[in-house]
Amino acid sequence: MEKVFGLIGSTVSHSFSKSYFDEKFFREGLRDHRYELYPLATITDFKKLVTDTKGLTGLNVTLPYKEQVLAYLDDMDAEARKIGAVNVIKVKDGKLIGYNTDSAAFYETISRWLPKDKKFSALILGTGGSSKAVQQALNRLEIPHKTVSRSEGKADYTYDDLTPKIIKENKLIINTTPLGMHPNTESQPPIAYEHISKDHYVYDLIYNPARTQFLQKAEIRGATIKNGLEMLHVQAEKSWSIWNN
Repeated sequence: MEKVFGLIGSTVSHSFSKSYFDEKFFREGLRDHRYELYPLATITDFKKLVTDTKGLTGLNVTLPYKEQVLAYLDDMDAEARKIGAVNVIKVKDGKLIGYNTDSAAFYETISRWLPKDKKFSALILGTGGSSKAVQQALNRLEIPHKTVSRSEGKADYTYDDLTPKIIKENKLIINTTPLGMHPNTESQPPIAYEHISKDHYVYDLIYNPARTQFLQKAEIRGATIKNGLEMLHVQAEKSWSIWNN
């Protein structure tokens, strides 16, 4: 019987996941495996997708459903429960089990990227499921951090609260929001980019486009930049091992 995998999110056409897994299945001769993109207008469409998809074996979850999908799961692993967000679902014996590989993948990629001889404190832009995973990873790295949101009361700061001093002091800035993601590539987090310097490390979880406005503006000011492509590859392999375990 065919094994079906896929990605759910509100917009998924920009994703590299399908080509990544299509190539993987081809390379490994897995002719009975396929990977599909499932754009869901609302999370309530999730139940029908699961019921209607014959051979469904595993799903990846992207914005904005990493937290909303929890209500539909039968179980979660400890890491996903601790973070409160899921980006991988395994379908086993009719049960849906949620996992979070975001945190481990972010931890792995940022550990390799940041210089070991420098101390950092971080600003995390966004408060959703990806933000929670990043917070968890920074806790493991013992990097102090504050979150930033558009809405009052949802984070440590609103964008309006960000003084030049706050931006200058936090040499690590991480974007976990969809601002700047294809197709809305002109948008960007509303921070005062002129206070970013060559001492800053700026990480955007977005990988399409490869250089968002956020990264471009930081790079112009001499910052070291990184996008989310390596993290996506690490996550994809972690998803694969969960589905096959």
